[in-house]
Amino acid sequence: MRASLIQIAVDEGESVESRRERAASLVRSQAGAADLVVLPELWTTGAFAFEEFGREAEPLEGPTYEAMAKAASDAGVWLHAGSIPERDPDGPLYNTSLVFTPTGELAAAYRKVHRFGFDKGEAVLMGAGRDLVTVRLPGTTLGLATCYDLRFPELFRGLVDAGAETLVVPAGWPERRRAHWTLLARARAVEDQAFVLACGTAGTHAGVPQAGHSIVVDPWGEVLAEAGHGEEVLTVDFDPAKVATTREQFPALKDRVLGLEPPRR
Repeated sequence: MRASLIQIAVDEGESVESRRERAASLVRSQAGAADLVVLPELWTTGAFAFEEFGREAEPLEGPTYEAMAKAASDAGVWLHAGSIPERDPDGPLYNTSLVFTPTGELAAAYRKVHRFGFDKGEAVLMGAGRDLVTVRLPGTTLGLATCYDLRFPELFRGLVDAGAETLVVPAGWPERRRAHWTLLARARAVEDQAFVLACGTAGTHAGVPQAGHSIVVDPWGEVLAEAGHGEEVLTVDFDPAKVATTREQFPALKDRVLGLEPPRR
């Protein structure tokens, strides 16, 4: 399988419409070059542009949905379109990821469970998702997570229990904590014996420089490919069958004790 992670730059001064058109063009450029394309978190606004969330929030099937569905269909690829600020007509905003089939159909939507910011920013402006989401592709099952989720291994273990073999993590990760980004991506791959495809943004969000350095890690924790700091398309070949082989050769997941059964009374 071949995946392309589009590390799009989100810089101040560019309109959401222009950024949307640019992202769609980048997706279409992967026609015939990738099976799966991944965009980063909140690339329409910038993950730290908190004041933009409410202004630029859109319904699930809004303009970004329509543009990404068409781009996926035009390119004939599975598309993880990163995440958007979603406005639920009956509730709060959500940080919502969208996955499309090669014919442009919506395969899944994931509302980010862990909101970043502690007592400000996303943590107070957006609601929390509640559901684990997986997507079956030919040859592998994706498990969906977003940015700050990467710090919570129990979410990823839940995805593995639900059948995930390839963990996809769009992010708007800050440069000042880039070492954590690489460390945690490798840790999630090793402990869950899964591929990790972690796609970050380039540029600067509301004065916060972004880490870039999108990364693909195999089930042994080996880095298969890593981007640099600026906007680029990181393309890598990986063999989904390696997940089953790794879990057979080193069956650590079978030795789990906590979380398998309710406590006896």
